[in-house]
Amino acid sequence: MILHHEFIKTAKQYGNKLAIIDKTTDRRVTYSKALIASLILTKKIQKVPEGYIGIMIPTSAGAMLSTIAVLMSGKIPVMINYSTGASDNCEYAQDKCGFKTIITSRALMIKLGARLVNGMIFIEDIMEQISGGDKIKAALKSKMPIAGIIKSLPKVQPDDSAVILFTSGSEKDPKAVQLTHKNFISNINDIMSVFKLGNDDIIMAILPLFHVFGYNINFWLPLTTGMTAVTAANPLEYKSIPKFIREEKVSMIAGTPIFFSGYLRESEPGDFETIRIMIAGADKVTDTLREGYLKKHNKVLLEGYGATETSPVVSANMPWDNKPGSIGRIFPSVQVKITDIDTGKELPPGKEGKILVKGDLVMKGYLDDLEETSLHIRDGWYDTGDMGVLDEEGYLWHRGRLKRFVKIGGEMVSLVRTEIELEKVLPSGVNCCIVEVPDSLKGSKIVATITEPIDEKEVLSKLSKRLPPIAMPKKFVVVSEMPKMGSGKMDFRSIATIVRRKLQNESNTIK
Repeated sequence: MILHHEFIKTAKQYGNKLAIIDKTTDRRVTYSKALIASLILTKKIQKVPEGYIGIMIPTSAGAMLSTIAVLMSGKIPVMINYSTGASDNCEYAQDKCGFKTIITSRALMIKLGARLVNGMIFIEDIMEQISGGDKIKAALKSKMPIAGIIKSLPKVQPDDSAVILFTSGSEKDPKAVQLTHKNFISNINDIMSVFKLGNDDIIMAILPLFHVFGYNINFWLPLTTGMTAVTAANPLEYKSIPKFIREEKVSMIAGTPIFFSGYLRESEPGDFETIRIMIAGADKVTDTLREGYLKKHNKVLLEGYGATETSPVVSANMPWDNKPGSIGRIFPSVQVKITDIDTGKELPPGKEGKILVKGDLVMKGYLDDLEETSLHIRDGWYDTGDMGVLDEEGYLWHRGRLKRFVKIGGEMVSLVRTEIELEKVLPSGVNCCIVEVPDSLKGSKIVATITEPIDEKEVLSKLSKRLPPIAMPKKFVVVSEMPKMGSGKMDFRSIATIVRRKLQNESNTIK
């Protein structure tokens, strides 16, 4: 199965049904119109000689249709992060993948105040160049039988790349992940089955398409199964998005905890009434956030787990099978094992180790990086770099990134555990992030970044009842605005850099 072929089949089957409700541009696009628009754009994009084409457009009908058209033209879309350092990210992607052309939006570049990059073409200009003849030809082609339309397009195999996505770069330079049609189709089939979704579901699409969570769950999942995607270009519109959910009778929303926190704060009772599935991933869900949705909306915020390299979902809780705090049961077509970090041996239930994943959802590899690919995939098993536990009942529990563990005094200390326990004793409204900084005597020490000054003695006194001395933060550093990735995840690398710089400045001042 091929993603854009599935879209064509779906568009032919559900012609007059709404495929995309674009709340940013106030456009309502039926499946028939989406197919015609994709065919028009395909003709334009086919003129570009390169095999890769960058796409940097916020979540919208334009972003989705451009991506479909790139695939229909026989090329591979490279999704580019515009949330931070858009121009630098464009050049990084061009260098990494060896292409020039980037489809973006003039309105976006103006809003960002970003410098233009050589090779950019604007979707607004492409749309203006569409003639009446282009529309007639595409409309006629859209009336052809499914087999005829597919036959007119370049041949594609299930193992061919369907996209290049970049890892978050929260720990090191982003890697270019090659995900195939087979990867996504496998994950979509599992999602449909596990959550009992159907073509009558309406998905709130708030995640950027440069994030794997958005690329699959907000885009390909609805448009290959006959659902409707309600798009919002900016997930930070905390007041507007709950209203969109109410207006369009949305039944499913997936997002990151930071976004759900904003929607909870700004929503009104009744906004989430039609929601059937509400699931968070990409970061840990706090008890406070879960309790907030139960209290205000009587809705259960579920938690799942995945990675860019697994396209993305590995496990999830379901409304009828939910163990709060866990990251749910493993998907039907996925294998997971927990291995010892030193020996690599598989561990029994209840023992903590590295999470390894196998199945059709696992990426083809990192583009032009055989070394990194071979380090992460062995015998078909993808090493997530995450620590976790499988319990006796088959639920997976996430213990944090292996890189968010630090060895102190010969013991492995979880920065995530320190973070979770600290959150419980901090005053309301104060956020935290735990980082490790070098220590000349002990090798490493734990530092807590907080968004506001606190009574440190009181907090440490409460925390000492929850954590062993080795896991206690040795210092607090105030960072009022903690850097975040486009997905809403903490940018640990940037936060650690800020903390180390501040501590160094303090040390120089004392001297």
